This record gives sequence, structure tokens and C-alpha cells, in this order.
Amino acid sequence: MAAREINPMLKSALELGPVLAFFVAYLLLKDRVFMIAGREYGGFILVTAGFVPLMMLTTGILWRLTGKLSKMQVVTLVLVVVFGGLSVWLNDERFFKLKPTMIYLIFAAILGVGLVRGESYLQVVMEEMMPLAPEGWMALTRRLCLFFFALAATNEIVWRTMSTESWVWFKTFGLTAAVFVFFIFQGDIFRKYGEQDDDKDT
Repeated sequence: MAAREINPMLKSALELGPVLAFFVAYLLLKDRVFMIAGREYGGFILVTAGFVPLMMLTTGILWRLTGKLSKMQVVTLVLVVVFGGLSVWLNDERFFKLKPTMIYLIFAAILGVGLVRGESYLQVVMEEMMPLAPEGWMALTRRLCLFFFALAATNEIVWRTMSTESWVWFKTFGLTAAVFVFFIFQGDIFRKYGEQDDDKDT
């Protein structure tokens, strides 16, 4: 299936919609307990049970509309299904809280392997979005690798030391804001290495 462009707002809705739906549903159901098939489930587990198929649905729609999924999206979906499924099956919210840790560790490890080999796997994924010289891609990859490790460690600290509600707020807004702020502070790399492509075209 050939890749196709879709409305950016629709794309953002499909990518962020499940996360925001999880957040809203959790706030509504967090203090409730549900009896299903003779077993008690807290609101967090019930919301997780709804989040997993919703994530599968929106990712499937995104793939259908665009004709492609990034490796990051595929890995994220697999981990959502695995860790979300374990949380629901075992009635243990800790597995779902581990998911961001595993996602960031996997991404950091992948980038780290590339760096050891003298390559930027980040460039392979994002080259069309951000034209940089090879040195710029390597510098950005090193920073992002360390950043992912830091996010994984932070998630572990938050879910192990704070309440479930605090973790939900952190996961929904804190992690997203952290990624946004990280790229804002990479301006020096874009200024230093982003202009070299222009030089090659002249």
C-alpha cells in the first residue's frame, strides 16, 4: 500500500485521541470498583481494558488512511497490547505502568546500537522531516538516546513512589511536555548542521 498524506488534525486526533480518552475515563472511574464475572476490577484496570482495543482501532485506521506506520508506532502498539493485556488479565496495574519504561528503554537501546555502529537510526526515520548533516544526526541521536534513558528512569520513579492518579497525570501531560521541551532545546544542532544541506544545493 502506497503511503498517503492525510489531514494533520485528523492524524493528531488518531494518535493522541486514545491517550486523552484514557485520561478522561480514568478521572471519571478512578474511585469505582466493578464486579465482572465474580472478580473485582478497579477503575484503572477497566479503563486500561478499553484503551487497548481503542489503540488498536485508531492505529489500524491510521494505517488504512496513510498506508504506513512508523516503527515507533508499531513497537508502541505491541507494548500497549502486551502490558495492557497483562494488567487486565492479572488485574495488576503495575504492568501497564511499566509500559512507558519499556518503550523508552527499547528506543534508547535501538539508538544506542546504531551509535555503537557509527550510524544514526534516527536519521533513517526522520530524515525527510528534518534535513541535517550527518554530524547533526549523530549529535541529535546521542542526546535523544540519553533522553530516552532519562524518561525511562523518571517513569520508574514516578509510578513506584507516587499515587496512580499522579502517574496518570505524568504520563498524559508530563511525558508529552518533556519531549516537546527536549526538541525546543535542540535549536543549536538545527542551526549548526541544518544549513549544510542548503550549501550543497548552491
